[in-house]
Amino acid sequence: MSTAAKGPAAYFPSIEKTYGRPVTEWLELVRSSPLTKHMELVAWLKAEHGLGHGHANALVAHTLAEARAK
Repeated sequence: MSTAAKGPAAYFPSIEKTYGRPVTEWLELVRSSPLTKHMELVAWLKAEHGLGHGHANALVAHTLAEARAK
């Protein structure tokens, strides 16, 4: 029995399928951005990389939560 991803990670398969890039690339892109605020990063991913709001939000939420956990 497999367990489904929860939270922002639940969007990752759809992100990879829709945009043709691995999630690891998107996460590194967010990490390397000089922006730090959640909605600034979401707006940047939408404007510069053409992501939909939900996908951009999931990537940013995951990346920022990961950084807080360190």
